[in-house]
Parts: sequence; structure tokens; C-alpha cells
Amino acid sequence: MKTLIQGGRLIDPAGDIDCVADLWLDDSQIVASESLSAADADRIVHADGCVVMAGGIDIHTHIGGGKLAIARLLMQDCIDDDARATARMAAMVDYLPSAAVAATRYLEMGYTTAFEPAVIPCNARAAHAEMADMPGLTTGGFCLLGNDDLLLKLIADSAPQALINDYVAWMVTATQSIAVKVVNPGGISAFKFGQREFDVDTPHPKYGVTPSKIIRTLARAVAEIGLVHPLHIHASNLGVPGNIRSTIATIEAADGYPIHLTHAQFHCYGDDSEHGMSSAADQLVAAMARHPKVTIDVGQIMFGQTVTISADEPHQFDNRNFASPRKSAIVDIECEAGCGVVPFRYRRRQFVHSLQWAIGLELFLMVDDPSRVFLTTDHPNGAPFTAYPHLLRLLGDRSFRETALAEIHADAAAASSLGGITREYSLSEIATMTRSAPASIMGLPGHGRLTGGAIADVAVYQMDDDLEKMFRRPRHVFAGGQHVIDSDSNHGGRIDLDVARRIGHQTLTAGVSFDPSSVDRLRDQYNSHSTFDMERLWISDDEMDSVLCSRVAKQPAGSRVR
Repeated sequence: MKTLIQGGRLIDPAGDIDCVADLWLDDSQIVASESLSAADADRIVHADGCVVMAGGIDIHTHIGGGKLAIARLLMQDCIDDDARATARMAAMVDYLPSAAVAATRYLEMGYTTAFEPAVIPCNARAAHAEMADMPGLTTGGFCLLGNDDLLLKLIADSAPQALINDYVAWMVTATQSIAVKVVNPGGISAFKFGQREFDVDTPHPKYGVTPSKIIRTLARAVAEIGLVHPLHIHASNLGVPGNIRSTIATIEAADGYPIHLTHAQFHCYGDDSEHGMSSAADQLVAAMARHPKVTIDVGQIMFGQTVTISADEPHQFDNRNFASPRKSAIVDIECEAGCGVVPFRYRRRQFVHSLQWAIGLELFLMVDDPSRVFLTTDHPNGAPFTAYPHLLRLLGDRSFRETALAEIHADAAAASSLGGITREYSLSEIATMTRSAPASIMGLPGHGRLTGGAIADVAVYQMDDDLEKMFRRPRHVFAGGQHVIDSDSNHGGRIDLDVARRIGHQTLTAGVSFDPSSVDRLRDQYNSHSTFDMERLWISDDEMDSVLCSRVAKQPAGSRVR
């Protein structure tokens, strides 16, 4: 079926397009329009007064896996049959949505792709099974390494980098992942040996390796096996005043290899104020200027109730003292990870929370290249992903931002440089940050663009001076060429679930190779530390398709898409 989206303002930084023009979709692809006329269209979507962008891409959002199941169990008492629970249930739908509801919420904002950044190998099947229940939304996962005993032992024994590369590549392939993430490198494992403080140069109590060595080894492995997305790093000392020193040490530890620092706001704190905490956004931005291969996502906090869920078990153990409501779950997972679930409420009039809010916005506005800073709230840790439209208004409307700044804790506002920043994000910069740059950093040449041959993931937004209103509810959304949201239909701008279900689900994975003989050498070592055989981690394409109900789309290894 040929669809003509007529008369909209096309904004596609990847294709250097910002003009009023027609856009043609032919089934699941965007096609060139030179030889087509309105008479060729099977369907015409009128986009006068609208902005047309590629479907949004979220590179870091917790939407699948065991940690969510633990969080829902912990917060189950927020849902009961009493009518008084209505408001709490509505909130829970935002910060702990089911997989199907999460997919609906994303599509209803014009997002068509989202990545779960913490797939623990022993729980990868469960993560993929949950994400497969997201009709219409394309997903992918990041394999979690860096606290697994075998990798720590290989590094401690000075194993050849080629052997480590084969292990990393096998794990990525076995878990049907697209990237590698490390959380608090070595620190989760050290916590299980009684270590309560663990900085970038602290030796592991059993293996003797330091986080800096783990980072350097994994960053090199990711580069050498050909993954496009750099090593995705949750750095040491999350949330600790003064942790900017650890963050900069993490950048230095990568030794020039590309790295991506996730939820950077939580790792961007100084300790030189009377309150014991200060903004270090300018220091991180300066470090990024010195190290052009570093990218970040922000992990913006928003005020209100949420639930923090993280593999960073040691720091969640500390954070349990601040739980609201007062309960938490701290869980050891096999010999490769941990999990901490702590409900939390960010309060507008609390100094630390206000400063966190301001630091996140400072990072967005101080990093002048929107292809190096990515829109995230670390859902649900900083806020639900449904806060993105509000966040975009804060970034694109200075007067709105200044009004919000005046409402936070006065000392935090005074300690922030936010009030002096005049920058406002343009629509093109928003498209870069949420479309073209995520596609590039994930190695997705068919996503995030509106040029011929691209996948027909398209969002049509009604122009509005209120950016929150504009990005909250697109008029039309196409996922894989299917018209999942049509404001002109009986669904009134809501998702057409029947159409979404017909699309099904697709998982994006990385196509990397490894030496099978290396894996044979490692199997016995792995099994000596695990409660089940290494081979049981392997998820085949057939299993993904027939059991987990997800089509696999392999992304080629190689250099980043430009």
C-alpha cells in the first residue's frame, strides 16, 4: 500500500532535510517521490501545519526483565480493589507499566524503538519474553557484563584479549543482544565479598582487578568485535557527592576507546558547597570536549513518585534508607549481577532533588552537540519515560524553564547555572537527539531518518508553541508502515491495537562472530561458577521466533552509521 503524507514540514537531520514536502511510504519502507503523484496514493494523510519526523528511539529504558517483576511485586500493595487506590494505580501505570502498556505509551508519543539496557545473561529469556509482549514497538537489549566471575578471572589472569573478545562476542550472540553494558564495574561482585566502598582504582577483594582495568578491557573488546554502540557504562559511585572525580577517571580509564556514559546526571556531583553537594555539569562537559569519543545520556529526574530499579545492588543497598514508601528489595543474582529495587519520591522543595533536576538540564543545555547527549530519564529511575514531552518543553522554552526554576528549592536554584543559560532546543536539535543520533549510535541505518529505503517509522506532530502539548500526542504514527495512530479515525488519536498486533514484534541484535574453540576452552570455567551450564544461556533465532514470539533483525558489525 502506498501512503502519501502530504504537505508537512519534514525534519530529518540525518538526511539534511528541513522543508515542507511530501513523504511517501510503500508498505514498510519510505520511498523516493520523484516519480509519484497523488493519484498513485492508496491513502493520503494531510499534514498541513504539522512536523513530520522519523519514529523516536529511546536508547536506555528499563522495560523488560526480572527487576521489573521484583518491583511490581514490591509495589503490589499500591494496587487493590479499594476505590481509594485509583490515583495510585494511575501513577503505577506510568512508572511500572506492563510491557503492553509501555509499548502503547511509547507509540502514543511517536516512539517506535526502545532499548532495555540491562539484560542479565541468565535472565535474557525472560527479558525478551516480556519485550515480545510489546506489539508495534521494536526493541533490543544490552548484555550485562563486568561483574561476572569468569570475566573478572580472565582479566585477573591476564588472559589474551582475543580470548576475552570471543567470550564477549559469544555472550552478546547467546543473549540476542545488540550492545554491552557494565554496571558499577566490579563493584557488584565486590559487594558480595563484603566490600562496601569501591572506587575506580580500588582492587577487587578476590580478583585484584580494578574498575579501570575492567572498563579498558571491555571497551577494547566492544570495539574489536565490531559492536557499533560503544561500551555502555553505569559508572562507579552512583549518586555520591563528589562522584565527578570517579566519572572523569572512568573516561580516562577507557584509554581513548569510545564509551557511552549512561544516566550521567547521577554521576555528575561535586561536594564543594555548604550542603555537601554541588553541580559538576561544567566539569563533565569540559571532559567531553577533551574526549570526543565520549557520549552520554542524561537520566533526567522529574519531581514525583517513582521506583528506582538497578543492577547496582551496592548503591541501592545504601539508598534503601531513603525509600518512600519505606520498603525495598536487595537481591543477589547468580554470580554475575545483582538487583536493588527502592521506591522513591523526588521532591521539588528538597535541596538535593532540586539540584539533581537542575544538573540534568544543565547537561542537556551545555553539551552543544545534540548528537552526543541523549534524551533519557533512566525510566523509571529518574522519572517515567512518559515525562519526555514535558522535558522537551523545558529544553525548548526558556521562559517555561525559568518559571520551573523559580519553583524549586531556592538554594539549589542559586547553586545552579541554569538560570543563566539562554539556549533553547530547536526542532531540528530535538530530532537529532531523539531520532538520527540514537539510530547512528546503535548502528541502525534504516531507522531515525526519512530518506528513501528507510524503515517507515514516522510520527506526524501538530505544530504548537507548547512543545509538551505538541510531543505528547502526535496526530499520526506509522510503525513499519502500519498506521498505528490515526487522529482522524474513530480511535481519536489513540493507538489502534489491532493494527499494532498485526505488526508483531521485532528484536534488534548485533551480528558479531567468535571462535567456537575459545568458547569450548571457557565452558568449564564458566560452569564452575554458575548454577547451570553455559550452553543454557544460548537463545537461537528459532527460539526467539517460535517460543519468544519475536523476529530477529541482525545489525551488521562495523563502524557507526553517519
